[in-house]
Parts: sequence; C-alpha cells; structure tokens
Amino acid sequence: MVQASNGAARLQGTASKLRESIQEVIVGKSEVIDLAIIALICKGHVLVEDVPGTGKTTMSKALAQSLGCTFSRIQFTPDLMPTDVLGVNFFNQKAGDFEFRSGPIFSQVLLADEINRATPRTQSALLEAMQERQATVDGVTRRFREPFLVMATQNPVELEGTFPLPEAQLDRFIVRIKLGYPSPEEESNILLRFERDTVLPDLDAVTSEDELMEMQDSVTRIKVDDVVRDYIVSVVQSTRTNDALALGGSPRATLGLYKTSQAHAALDGRDFVTPDDVKAMAEPVLSHRLIMTSGARLRGLVPEQIVSGILSSLPVPIER
Repeated sequence: MVQASNGAARLQGTASKLRESIQEVIVGKSEVIDLAIIALICKGHVLVEDVPGTGKTTMSKALAQSLGCTFSRIQFTPDLMPTDVLGVNFFNQKAGDFEFRSGPIFSQVLLADEINRATPRTQSALLEAMQERQATVDGVTRRFREPFLVMATQNPVELEGTFPLPEAQLDRFIVRIKLGYPSPEEESNILLRFERDTVLPDLDAVTSEDELMEMQDSVTRIKVDDVVRDYIVSVVQSTRTNDALALGGSPRATLGLYKTSQAHAALDGRDFVTPDDVKAMAEPVLSHRLIMTSGARLRGLVPEQIVSGILSSLPVPIER
C-alpha cells in the first residue's frame, strides 16, 4: 500500500467522517456520497439528478448538517423571482434610508430544490454566484462567506412545467450525480431504520469550517504527472471532435476533471494522481456538459456511452 502524505491522510480521515455521518440517513451509496465530498473539497457545485424519492434532498441536507456551515434551501417554482434568491434593497422608513435584505443564497451551503422548475431568468441569478462566489444587486457586489456550495436537484422524468438548464448553467456544476434505486438489501435496511419514525434525525457537525478550508487547500497539492495531465487534456479534447456530439467539454470541464482527479486520489489516501483517478471522474464531470447531435439521440446514444467510448479508445499513459 502506498504511504500517504500527512495532508492526504488528514483529508482522507475528514472525508471518512463526513461519509459516515451522511450514511446515518442515507443507506449505502458510498460512491455517490464520495462524489459530493469531492465536489465540496474542489470548491465546486453538485447537480443531483434522479427520479423522485431516491434521497436527493435528504443527502443534500445531511451533507450540510455534517459540515456545520450555514444552510439555506430554496424550493424553485415557476413564480420564483431573482430577488427571492439574491435579496432586495428596501426603504427603511425608520432609518430613512435603503437597506439590503439578503436572500437565501447568502449561505455557505445552498440547496436549490428542483432547480429546473424555475424560469431561465431566475436560473440565471445563480450564474455569477456559482462562478465568482458573489452576487450583484442594484450595482453593489457582495462576496459570499467561504466555503460556498450549491447543491441543485432535478427530476429528469418530470417535463411538464420545467425549464431545461442552459449549457452555461450546466457547465458550472463540477459533477452530476445519480443516486439510483437501492438494492434489495439496502431497501430492507431503509425499512428497518425508519419503521418507527419517518423523521430524519438531525446530524451533528463532524468537521469545522477551518478544517474544511484546509481540505480545499491541501487537495491542490496532490501531484499530477505530466503524462497524466496530458491524458486529462486528451479526454476532454476528444469530446470536441466526436461526431455524436454537437458540443464537447469546455476548458472549465478540463479544469474540473483535473481537480476532481486530485480529490479522488486524496480520498484514496494518495498524494499523486493515476490514470484510474481520471477514468473514475470522467463520467460524472463530463456527461452533463455534453450535447448530443440529433442523429445520435435518434440512435439512442447517451453521453455516458460517449465518455466510456472515449476512455476505451485513448491509450492509457504509463505511470512513473
């Protein structure tokens, strides 16, 4: 077994505490929970997409409670306005001046529930926040308190009354995760766990704000060899020349694959990235950013198949 550096070992230990805390309410799903933790320590945002009832909102709330950070939840609806998200300036008659009343986005963990139910105008209110970690209201820019994480959920099967997320919005999510249905054993454990009480327990924070920011700093020091870096670039470049894709991965996608590969290595207790880390992160980082051609959609292809084909066709660099 490879000996981990002190930074990687501490990061792995903190991630384990977070995983165990979340699994007090989410049965199994270690790989999915790890993806959310990876996004967190990469200062990214998470799109949780799956059918209703699989635990999307529950996992998001469990992560926020385990972090000990400020938490807000927005239920996205068609009548939601940008001011409902960002905040508004109002005239305080007692003070005789305008005051800013901050919206729910001014929290460290924001749960955007059913984000695709809001209109494009309201969805666009998140663009600046997710990329620049700030919000501009009436010409005044206000920075967010670090760490800042947006976890957005959407149900892919509900099309009526929804507005598909634009490419610019999708590109700001570092990973997309799908919980999927539980196995028979996991579903049986769910019944046993909640047979007396359906109310989810409140979780205690297992890490501090300073510890979390230390994780975010230490993951950037995970070593990436030149050949692995070139491999990451080749994977994303291949999406831009694939005949089945109308739109491939952006430079932001390349950076996301680079960072998440570092985090994946750290969660495995290593201070260096291998090609297997890149392969593990390629689908959750790239698949939601790819736009299929109409011909590819008619043939029944999905982005995950394209990413898998690219990984199969590219030569894997030899580790040094």
